Parts: sequence; structure tokens; C-alpha cells
Amino acid sequence: MNTNTGPGPHGGNGNMKSPSDILKPREVPPPPKRSKGAKGNMIVVLNFMMTCVVLATIALCIAAYVGKYWFEKPGPLRASTTLVIEEGSSVDRITSKLVNNGVIDNGLIFKAWVRAYQAQGSLKAGEYLFNARTSMFDVMETLRSGKGILHKVSVPEGLTVYQIFERLRNNEILEGEMPEELPAEGALMPDTYPFQRGTTRVEMVDRMKRAQEKFLDEVWNRRIDDLPISTKEELAILASIVEKETGRADERPRVASVFINRLRRGMKLQSDPTIIYGIFGGEGKPKDRPIYKSDIETATPYNTYTIPALPPGPIANPGRAALEAVANPSRTDDLFFVANGTGGHSFAKTLDEHNQNVARWRAIEAQQKKDAEAKAAEQD
Repeated sequence: MNTNTGPGPHGGNGNMKSPSDILKPREVPPPPKRSKGAKGNMIVVLNFMMTCVVLATIALCIAAYVGKYWFEKPGPLRASTTLVIEEGSSVDRITSKLVNNGVIDNGLIFKAWVRAYQAQGSLKAGEYLFNARTSMFDVMETLRSGKGILHKVSVPEGLTVYQIFERLRNNEILEGEMPEELPAEGALMPDTYPFQRGTTRVEMVDRMKRAQEKFLDEVWNRRIDDLPISTKEELAILASIVEKETGRADERPRVASVFINRLRRGMKLQSDPTIIYGIFGGEGKPKDRPIYKSDIETATPYNTYTIPALPPGPIANPGRAALEAVANPSRTDDLFFVANGTGGHSFAKTLDEHNQNVARWRAIEAQQKKDAEAKAAEQD
């Protein structure tokens, strides 16, 4: 019996699909439509957030502009002042000190811009001078540069190490104790040394030693070839004698030539300053103590009236000019010199000529003594 009652080719009901119908893609239903109310709320939130961002950006720009203006405008100082920034001070500590001393008037702005310039790690310790109306920017740059107030200690040529130590010890700005041991005589370079507060006395001595060593090496390397000295130490010894014999820079090469000529001939140097050093050492002769004739005959390792050559060490700390004078002395035949009463010396090639110069100097000394006595009598 035929039971197919449907219209399809194989019978069955009308819901049956052919293979081609099954393979056709099906249309996906659209998502449910968002309500107009939800869309409006989202737009409102986004607009609010954008407005906040814009307002925040504007506020930051205004704050940055105002802060930079405040950072660079003239500061509150009415008169120049000095301030010491201690070693190891933090930005907060430095800022507090600047505010408390009236150098700046807004610590928050100062710290903010110091960090903006990435300068918090480069503010240096020292003693600084801040001029009136200095801006916070200039304060920061001053601290970054490390160019604080420079103090000076002057060490004249011809001082002994003992005398130099006394000068450094009495300096009220240098810090710390003096070295326990004195350096060798002649080891320190006389000069004017700038330094910042916080420098120690040991550091200053080391600085003077390095300066002397460096210059002595330099001058030794450019000495003339036929010097009758064989070491840098001998050059320093003779330079110390030249230093003590004359304070005139233009005379030093000629005074050096006298001693060089004497050494070449095997003559004693016969320098009065060596007598004094041999008797009194680095502390020096008391001002009210004259040189006696017996002192000249007193044998010491330094007395060049009794020893036939250079003393065993320098008698003072020679400066650059004296060292240069020995390394490159004048070319003369001079063997003698004596004071001439004008702050300089009269030089001679022969003993007879020298004795005449000595006689003139004795006459000048006698007249000077006579004039001093007359002046004292008038005052009485």
C-alpha cells in the first residue's frame, strides 16, 4: 500500500528539506536593540570623563606655568647672605634651611622644580653666597655648580715647614687637626691657595705637597745641562738658599749663578741663612736676637761657612721662581754679592771688588744707624 501522502518526491510530510536547503547558510538574528535611555547615559559618562581630563590638563598647565614663574621670579632676600650646606644634606633639609634663612619663600615649589630638573642628586655641600633677590632657579643652579665662597690661605716663599704649619693651624676656617708629623723641609709649595669651607688642614698640607712635587719634577726636566747638582733634592736645597738670600724676583737667577759658580770651583757657599737654620732650625731666629761672629764659626750640618758643599737638606720651602732660578741661572762669572742698601745686592767677580762693595754697605749701615738714633732722639 502506498502510504506517501505528501507532495515531496519521497513522500513524507512537508517539513522535510532537501540536502541543498540544509547546506544553505542561515541568517543570524540581529542583537536586541539598546534602549535609547542606556545609550544616552553612556554618552553622558564619556563626556564627563573627557571634560575632567581636559580640565585636569588645563589645571596642570596653569599650575606648571605659575610654578615656573614663581620658581624663576626674584626671591625674597633683601640683602646678600651666606649659607653653609652641610655634607650629606637631603633636598628636604636643604629646602628647610633655605626657607628658614629667607633665601626662598616656597619650599614646595622649590622641591618640585628641583625634581623636575632632576637636580636632587647634584646639590653640593659648601658655603654659598646668595645675592639679594636671587630666584629659586638661581639658588638651585648655585647649589648644583658647587661654586661656593672661596677663602684663601697665603703661604709666602721662604717659610719653613714649621712656620707654614703654624699659619695653617691659626687659620680659623680650615677644619681638623694638623698632621701628626711634619713633612720634610722644602716639601711644601708656597702659594696662595683658595679653598671652600669644610676643607681640612690635612687636605691643605697634602695639596701643598702635591704642588711642590709636581713643579719640582717639571723644573728638573727643563734644567740646563751643566749644573753641578745631580738630583731634584739638591736643586731644592740650593733653591731654598737662594730664596732666603733675596726677596727680589729679578735677582734670583743672578744670586743662583753665584752659588752655581762656587759649587763648580769647590768653594764654600758661605750663606748667612744656613747659619741661622743650623742653629735655630725650622722655628727660626728670634727677632731680637742678632747674629754673632761666633755663630759663623759654629759648626752645624747646615753652616755653609764650615761645610764644603750643600747642606743635607733645604733650609726653607722655595717657591717657583727660586726653583726656576737654580734650574736656569744667569750666565755670569760672579762669585760674591752683598746688600747694597736699596733692597738688592751688589755682585762681584773678584774678592777685591767684593771687599769694596762690603765697605760701601758698611758705610750705608752706619749712616742708617746714625739716622735712626737721631730720629729717636727727636721723638724723645
